[in-house]
Amino acid sequence: MCACAAHDPAGRKIQALREERGISLKDMAAALNVSSAYLSALEHGRRGKPTGFLLHRMITFFNVIWDEAEELQRSAELSDPKITIDTGGLVPEATELTNRLAKDIGKLDPEDLRFLTNEVMRRSGKK
Repeated sequence: MCACAAHDPAGRKIQALREERGISLKDMAAALNVSSAYLSALEHGRRGKPTGFLLHRMITFFNVIWDEAEELQRSAELSDPKITIDTGGLVPEATELTNRLAKDIGKLDPEDLRFLTNEVMRRSGKK
């Protein structure tokens, strides 16, 4: 698995925006008044999702509007690396699936993860 696979959705998007604009990690961190170490950890999925305040500052920093800003916000919502899933009151299959994913998600390759994500979205009526 490549190092880029460790990125979460928001981290991948933040790094892509930064690199597309030729901005160094150090310069962006200074402009946002955060440490380079924090920003690097955020980009690589080793920190939780950015706060709403920091996310707004990033949107302003990158000067993104509409679709790109919404995409960054959606990515941030899907970027909590320590999610808890409460299956109490759900069917037993939900608990089994949750536990299997918790145990084996690290064994799946990116293609499998994309397939499963798309399948869950399709079956739940999400785009």
